[in-house]
Amino acid sequence: METIKEFLEARDREGLLRKLKPASSRKAGIIRFGAKEYIDLSSNDYLGLSGHPKSIKAAKEAAEIYGVGASASRLLSGDLEIYHRLEEKTAEFKGKEKALIFNSGYQANVGILSALYGEGDVIFSDKLNHASIVDGLMLSGVKFFRFKHNDTEHLNSLLKKERAKFKKALIITETIFSMDGDRPDLKELVALKEKFDCAIMVDEAHATGIFGKNGSGVVEEEGLTDKIDFIMGTFGKALGSFGAYLAASSDVIDYMVNKCRSFIYSTALPPVTIACNLAAIDLIKEEPYRRRELLEASDHFRNALKEKGFDVKGSSQIVPVIVGDNHAALKMAEALQARGYWVLPIRPPTVPKGEARLRFSLSFDHKAHFLERLVDDISKIKI
Repeated sequence: METIKEFLEARDREGLLRKLKPASSRKAGIIRFGAKEYIDLSSNDYLGLSGHPKSIKAAKEAAEIYGVGASASRLLSGDLEIYHRLEEKTAEFKGKEKALIFNSGYQANVGILSALYGEGDVIFSDKLNHASIVDGLMLSGVKFFRFKHNDTEHLNSLLKKERAKFKKALIITETIFSMDGDRPDLKELVALKEKFDCAIMVDEAHATGIFGKNGSGVVEEEGLTDKIDFIMGTFGKALGSFGAYLAASSDVIDYMVNKCRSFIYSTALPPVTIACNLAAIDLIKEEPYRRRELLEASDHFRNALKEKGFDVKGSSQIVPVIVGDNHAALKMAEALQARGYWVLPIRPPTVPKGEARLRFSLSFDHKAHFLERLVDDISKIKI
């Protein structure tokens, strides 16, 4: 059996060894390591709300009222009125009867899937769904099939062959994929759901706050709220805070309170975090120009890179540049870091083998003039 040392040495040879690097500060699109300052292109703070004055004010006020921690699970003494306010506001925001707050996106996906599905059921999952979804599938003990990324024809063939063998069935996808920045044909997935008597769950982690008339996400943008059974998402990306949610029917949420282990056996999120989440939903509605400007800048950046001959994916604020080789991706990231850009290489197993990339995570703080300079600097790098 491979030792720990052998594992680390092999990772290093393959260009896959990961190390933590603590930053001394991060604010308004700038990240600092000691005395060195970089423009941050790796954060998911897409709308720049993590440092918004209204969010900070909400956190301070909540700390005065509740203190800084919940100190218990919500089924003990940790259930505060402010959590229910956030759940009511989230349900309204997502167009569902009820919502439940989780401590993180990972805990949400693992807990939701393992609570709702089990032996005798089946789940059909997009090949590129997040690791938390994959872990939820394995933890649930459900039979699952992974269909080719955004390939509804492959999903249709799997459903035709396998669906009738099981009791309950679920189709699950992200609405904006975190590493490719693209989106599924949600209308076709809904059609397959109805054709084969399935439920459907979406992970809107990277879409919430960015897409839709009210910033609710891709589900809202495509007018499919009533067709999607389970809408999951996070507060830790465009909303600039932390935590996650499930929006669904009242019965489903009540069931989760009684059945979902990752909810039941976790200390509740700090009240200051809940207050920030409440403020963030208001800001999404009050300042729609943030998401409009972000998507316009992202389109410009992506198209400019394509014109320079780069292999670029996506149709969102996530702009991946495919490099291929792990070591080449590392060297390209280091070259950009030397120029003052905090860009990180994304390598297997996070992405498929041979598809190492630089993932440019754009935010409201990245304006057109800066992105033009960035394109020029990327074009000058020779690997």
